[in-house]
Amino acid sequence: MASTTPNALLTVRNAPSAGSSALAVRLSGITRIFGVTPALVRADLEVARGEVLLVRGPNGAGKSTLLRVIATVLSPTYGSGSVFGLDLVRDRAEIRSRMELIGHRTRLYEDLTGRENLRFWCRLYGIDGAPVDEVLERVELGNDADARVAGYSQGMRQRVAVARALLREAELLLLDEPYAGLDDAAKAIVDGLITETNARGGTVILATHDRTRGGGAHRAIYVDGGRIVPDPTDPNLARPSSGGAQ
Repeated sequence: MASTTPNALLTVRNAPSAGSSALAVRLSGITRIFGVTPALVRADLEVARGEVLLVRGPNGAGKSTLLRVIATVLSPTYGSGSVFGLDLVRDRAEIRSRMELIGHRTRLYEDLTGRENLRFWCRLYGIDGAPVDEVLERVELGNDADARVAGYSQGMRQRVAVARALLREAELLLLDEPYAGLDDAAKAIVDGLITETNARGGTVILATHDRTRGGGAHRAIYVDGGRIVPDPTDPNLARPSSGGAQ
């Protein structure tokens, strides 16, 4: 599996064309409020199909909220948006069938083994389960595949989540701080997933505050205080999406 080097810094590449028919994600004035606290404020974002977008920002800035809105885990309080032309609110089921979200919560069943989790997801999404054993070897979990997930470390759980994404080959891959708590070997596996997804034309949105990752991104945005803003620390990353919230 191809991967970026552990110390890879952002290298901005030419992004695919973002014409309206080529958009993977479009957000317009998206605001998400929890109680009386805004977590995301008037976010405008366009992501082209086949693009790798890097989302920077400090902890608590709104990066996770942004990704969870795109994943339809959260509904916007105000504003509108679409994924592959599908409405974020009306077309949740169809959007979820075409995307994969990997975050701190890996959405695994504790009482099942790693192998059983993957076979369950294959049945759920109508995927051929034959490659499960091969994928487990690729993420270096072959020896632990038949242990219950309840006994897995965070790194092992993340490897199962990566294996699930490899099996699904989703059109849109959303990664929310996927490197947290991982050793270098596990981080390289995540990097390989990004590379492989993009190589087959998939779209990737990676949110991380780890500045040693993201070497394959086409461009970056910076989120702070729930707003998409220019990066205050690095002028090379000051590339908010067109129409980004001010």
